Amino acid sequence: MHADHSPNMDHLTKFSRSRRSLLLFGASTVFLGLGNRIADVKEAKGRPKPDNLIAPDAALKRLLKGNEQYVQGELRVNDFRRERPVLVEGQNPYAAVLTCADSRVPPELVFQSGLGDLFVCRVAGNFANDDTLASMEYAVSVLNTPLILVLGHDHCGAIDATIKSLHQDKPPLGHISFLVKALAPSVKASLERGDDILAKAIRQNVIDNVNKLKSTGPILNAAVEQNRLKVVGGLYRLETGKVEIVS
Repeated sequence: MHADHSPNMDHLTKFSRSRRSLLLFGASTVFLGLGNRIADVKEAKGRPKPDNLIAPDAALKRLLKGNEQYVQGELRVNDFRRERPVLVEGQNPYAAVLTCADSRVPPELVFQSGLGDLFVCRVAGNFANDDTLASMEYAVSVLNTPLILVLGHDHCGAIDATIKSLHQDKPPLGHISFLVKALAPSVKASLERGDDILAKAIRQNVIDNVNKLKSTGPILNAAVEQNRLKVVGGLYRLETGKVEIVS
């Protein structure tokens, strides 16, 4: 008895094979997609603080929400006993803050943050030198931090000392002269803008350092261009505790 090789049978055989191939392809695609999602979930769970894995705009929104709670006196209750062991093996802060060393401007309190939330660099006058640039590059390239905030504050002593030094044409004693040298360009840009030079210089210094961080290669400027990083500037008001975004 000979097998039937009619055109209809050949058509059915090809259809059956095509259908099996399509089903296998679909199943493999679903499997791969599921595998990728599982890998993503595992990676997120592998981070000590999964809630910190957010986009740049969401990070800024979270910072400002924390500041509003601080202004209203709604102090956050931190469970340090739980947070400490979770962070032993690593960190993934949702924001980096370059701020002044002034004792009245503690970022963790100002933004109601817990352990492992903020990567903070503090120097009198909140300016970006090589050391702070390297630290911010580490935060972005290694810790995947999506936001950098340059935070100045009113009545800044470092800016005031720079203004007086330039007026008197006399460098201050000791290593304070290095601060004056770093802050001088922002102060000079504000000297011919009428009254309240201190406030204008403080604001200009924040803007200048935001621009410096945004444009510094090869790490920070690339992250900004790829929308993986947002760099903004803010001013902290000592009397109210409010942070105003200025750049």
